[in-house]
Amino acid sequence: MYRGTGRPLSDIDVGELLPDPPPWRRFDGGPLPEPDVPPPGDGDAERRLGSEFHLAERDVSAAELDMVNASLYLRRPLLVTGRPGVGKSALAYRIARELRLGRVLRWAITSHTTLATGLYRYDAIGRVQAAAARNAAQRAEASEEPSIGEFVRLGPLGTAFLPTRLPRVLLIDELDKSEADLPNDLLGIFEDGDFPVPELARALAGAREVSVHTDDPLGRATVVDGRVACRAFPVVVITSNGEREFPPAFLRRCMRLEMPDPDVDQLAAIVANHTLDADGEHRDRLIEEFVARRAEADGLPVDRLLEAVYLATSGAYRDGDPAWPRLVDALWRRLSVDP
Repeated sequence: MYRGTGRPLSDIDVGELLPDPPPWRRFDGGPLPEPDVPPPGDGDAERRLGSEFHLAERDVSAAELDMVNASLYLRRPLLVTGRPGVGKSALAYRIARELRLGRVLRWAITSHTTLATGLYRYDAIGRVQAAAARNAAQRAEASEEPSIGEFVRLGPLGTAFLPTRLPRVLLIDELDKSEADLPNDLLGIFEDGDFPVPELARALAGAREVSVHTDDPLGRATVVDGRVACRAFPVVVITSNGEREFPPAFLRRCMRLEMPDPDVDQLAAIVANHTLDADGEHRDRLIEEFVARRAEADGLPVDRLLEAVYLATSGAYRDGDPAWPRLVDALWRRLSVDP
């Protein structure tokens, strides 16, 4: 199903194309939203992948095709490891654009990230302030108390597990940066496909169904009985720079893909996707120089190549400009420093 080119599948319903999940990976959350369509993209895919489609199926590694499709069929997270700048995060956007799954939910991990921050936030202070304002207004005229859902906002992880017919794409970016407990904390939701919102559960006397905010711009969703439960398990792409070991229990629940540095053909397709050099005059020369420099300087990211091509084709610099070699050297300086 996934071909790796980034070209959207035309006239194909991904929901019908996907086979049924294994019996142990079936989920029955609800209710489904109305209308049940993926939110439109917010421009991130175009910024990361470009607006053209020059990546051919021959440019995509067999390992990438195998692991992405296996994760789709088995409804398992995909753990993508590789050096910085090889395109790990871009993979999530390529899957979303190719399968027409809408906006990618990105959860950027830091050393302070916890499972709770990815699931939802409850603005208790805001609710207290709203109650105080309502009490003051009651002295003048009757006012309606705001729903508790106005003070609950699902995070990217929580939004990804809302019940929908088609899966959402969730990018968990740079899990290496997390504290030691986060990978193990994720096991529960990866296995069960649901999580409680205790603040909503305690308010069931008021209403079983509560509308809350989501991680999508202006997004709203209905939560029933204080629990979010998925229908289609999300396409979860987890990136790692390989800087730490993850627990065996976490690795057992993930499909694993090691992403190598892109070769010359892949680099040419990436540059062409961004239409930075239509005639290829500067592109081919810079790609050759970049590949040679990458062999010497460990860890050069692809975006530095794109920046060099852009500068070369923007008119800011011309061949023979004495500043150009200095600029390229600064752009392509190795990212790691010897001790």
